Amino acid sequence: MFKKTILFCCCLIILNCSNNNDTLSIHSQPTYVPIAACENGFAGEYPCNDYDLLNHYSLAELAGPGTEGNDSWGWTDKETNKEYALMGTNKGIVFIDITDTSNTVILGILKTATVNSAWRDVKVFNSHAFIVSEARNHGMQVFDLKRLRDVSNTPVNFTADTHFTEFGSAHNIIINEDSGYAYIVGAARNSTFGGGPIFINIKNPLNPIIEGGFREGGYSHDAQVLIYTGPDKAYTGKEILIGSNENEVVLADVSDKKNPIIISTISYANVKYAHQGWFTEDLKYFILGDELDELQVGNKTRSIIFDFTDLDTPVYHFDYLGSTNAIDHNGYVKDNIYYQANYTAGVRMIDVSNVANKVFSEVGFFDTYPENNNANFNGVWNVYPYFPSGNIIISDINNGFFIIRKK
Repeated sequence: MFKKTILFCCCLIILNCSNNNDTLSIHSQPTYVPIAACENGFAGEYPCNDYDLLNHYSLAELAGPGTEGNDSWGWTDKETNKEYALMGTNKGIVFIDITDTSNTVILGILKTATVNSAWRDVKVFNSHAFIVSEARNHGMQVFDLKRLRDVSNTPVNFTADTHFTEFGSAHNIIINEDSGYAYIVGAARNSTFGGGPIFINIKNPLNPIIEGGFREGGYSHDAQVLIYTGPDKAYTGKEILIGSNENEVVLADVSDKKNPIIISTISYANVKYAHQGWFTEDLKYFILGDELDELQVGNKTRSIIFDFTDLDTPVYHFDYLGSTNAIDHNGYVKDNIYYQANYTAGVRMIDVSNVANKVFSEVGFFDTYPENNNANFNGVWNVYPYFPSGNIIISDINNGFFIIRKK
C-alpha cells in the first residue's frame, strides 16, 4: 500500500460589501491529494490514462491472509454526506469510510453467513446493504448502514440486522431503488424459479417478503431493473427487467410480481456467455458484456450494443472492440461514460455519447492489475462510479481496493 498523504483544503474567499460593511466568508472544499498521480502513463506501478490513484488497500489489509476480492458498491449517507465503500471479499463485506480519501478508515467486516466463497454481491437501498453469495445456504444478509456513523475501536466484526433464508445461494442481487424491490438472480437451477429472478419486497428492509419470481425467462446471471421512462411509450411507468441470461438477453415487464411477462428476447453472433449489461442514460441503447467470447473466440474486449428504442423489437446495433485481450465483467453508465470493469485491463472509461452513429471511444483507464492484459479471470471485478464527490472505487480480485479520480 502506498504511503498516505495529508488532505489539504483549498479555500474559496468571497468578499461581500453590503451596507458599507465588508464581510469575509470562507467556504472550504476538499482538494483530493493522490498518493500516485497519473503521469507519463503510470500512477506508481499502475498503468493509467487521466485518472489518479487516491488510495489503496491490499487484500491482507482488508481482511487478513487468504483474502480474495470480488464485488463492491457504495453508500452516501444523505444526512452526513459521508461516503462509504462496501468491498466484497471471499470472507464477507468490508466497510470503509472514504469521505477523506487521505485518511480512510476500515470500519469493520460483516462476515459471510455460512462459509467463504469467491462469489459475493452487494447492493444498497434505504440505507441498508443487501448481501448474497454463492456460499452454501447463505441467503441474504441485511445490514443497517447507519451503524457506520459511530464506530469505535475499529475494525469491528459486525453482525447482520436480518438474515433472510427463504432461498439458499445466489450469484447476484439487483435492486430497483425506485420500486423498493430486490431481484435475486443466479439461485440454484433446481430451486423454485430455476435460477430466474426472485422478486423480494424490501420496502421494509428488515422484513423482506418474497412476492414471486420469473422462471419463464430461464436462468439469469445478472439484470438491470428500472421504472421505464424511455422512448417506447407503450411501457412508460412499467417496471422493466433486462436479464443477461447466458445465451440471450431477455426483456420483461415485472410490474405485476404475480404475473411477469416476457416482452421480447434477443441474441447475437458468437454468443458465449451473456453476462451483464446496462442502459445508456436515454434508455435507447443497451450495452452488454459477454464474459467468455474473448477467451473462447479470441476477439479483443467486446461490448455488444443493442437498440432498444422499441422494447417489443430489440435490434442488434454494433460491436465495440477494445484495445486489449482482457475479458469484460461489469459495466455502468454515468454522464455518457461507460465504466467497464475489465479484469486484467483494469477499468476502462468509454465515451458512449455518439452511440447512435456506432462510435465508442476510450477516454481513460486505470489498470489495477499491471501484470498483463490476458484473457483470464484476474484483476478488476467491479467499479462503482456513482459517488457525488466524483471519486470512483474499484474492487480487484488479486490486488484489493482502490479509489481513483479523474485528473
